[in-house]
Amino acid sequence: MSPIERYKKTNTEGNLWIYILSLGQDQEILNEEIPRLVFEKFAFLPSDFLTLRVLFRLRQQGYVSEEKNKGKKAYKTTEKGKEQLGLMRVFCQNLLQQI
Repeated sequence: MSPIERYKKTNTEGNLWIYILSLGQDQEILNEEIPRLVFEKFAFLPSDFLTLRVLFRLRQQGYVSEEKNKGKKAYKTTEKGKEQLGLMRVFCQNLLQQI
């Protein structure tokens, strides 16, 4: 695997939580729509299993809240999750300046 391929993989599938928090910061997102929305907005398609696993951990740690939308599970980023997303943005900006 080339360095760019490894970098892309670790910054997409390896950090799915960032993309889920980003999608849910302004609106509720249906559980079943997350992979499609990630693909449309960020150009990679996470597996359903990985998506559920990441959602479980985010919810368990209080970064997303589980909602009901038309009788289906939906998620929204909490203030705690938004704070983490902001810290990640600052980290990435600093890292890019250093490279």
